[in-house]
Amino acid sequence: MVILGTEIPQENIVMVESCIKQKGVKGTNFSSPAGFILLGFSDQPQLGTIFLLVVSIVYVLTLVGNTAIILVSYLNPKLHKPMYFFLSNLSFLDLCLTTSIVPQMLWNLKGPEKTISYTGCVIQLYVALGLGSTECLLLTVMAYDHFSAICRPLHYGVIMHPKLLWHLAAVAWISGFVESMVQTLLIFQLPLCSHHRVDDFMCKEPALIKITCVNTTFLENELSRAIVLYVVIPLGLILVSYGCIARSVLRTKSTEGRRKAFGTCGSHPLVVVLFFGTIIFGVITLVIN
Repeated sequence: MVILGTEIPQENIVMVESCIKQKGVKGTNFSSPAGFILLGFSDQPQLGTIFLLVVSIVYVLTLVGNTAIILVSYLNPKLHKPMYFFLSNLSFLDLCLTTSIVPQMLWNLKGPEKTISYTGCVIQLYVALGLGSTECLLLTVMAYDHFSAICRPLHYGVIMHPKLLWHLAAVAWISGFVESMVQTLLIFQLPLCSHHRVDDFMCKEPALIKITCVNTTFLENELSRAIVLYVVIPLGLILVSYGCIARSVLRTKSTEGRRKAFGTCGSHPLVVVLFFGTIIFGVITLVIN
């Protein structure tokens, strides 16, 4: 069987069919469940109020900060430049990403029932995966923008023309959500164990893989492929870009030139370290477990 270009091993199909034929099988549910139980904070209920307060404050600051960046970049004609165009995209993406996760998290933190509906889980996984993949690509495009501005300043206006900006942004958004659709469909077409307990604070792919009742080797291979395409390769390109930028800056004897170079890069390297560092930590944890 092939789904979106991915071949599902015959042994999985046989296993599912044999389970369906057995009546009264415990621990397996092949119909869509009513919802999932999120176990992310269940082992530390005494910290629920603290988590609720901290997450609420961070969420509000995220909304205000990113909204301010988008408005200032749009309203100030002096900021109608490629760097701020991509920064506005990144801010809008962060707004969507936090909003797809945090409200549900806050709802679960304030009440005893830490659940999410089946439809809500599907939507959350699809949106979070899509936005996460898009952010990896946007950060890569921003690194290329900085590379062009510092290493090829005389050709910068020709390279980063408005049409290219829109094309790069469109490719990042579309490819991110196409990959998310593939991963989401592959996850939710598998039979799930009947307890529907997701060992996380949100619907993440690794946690959902754990509650499937069939061999998930093919799905894990697809996840590894996605990590290579959307994490390893983009991070490699970013490192190459900043390697070239560092070499160019070190060759610059002017203090003013170095100051402008650091001003161009801004906080982008810090965002890259935090974002990709979190992903790498999650991947390492997944491999260890």
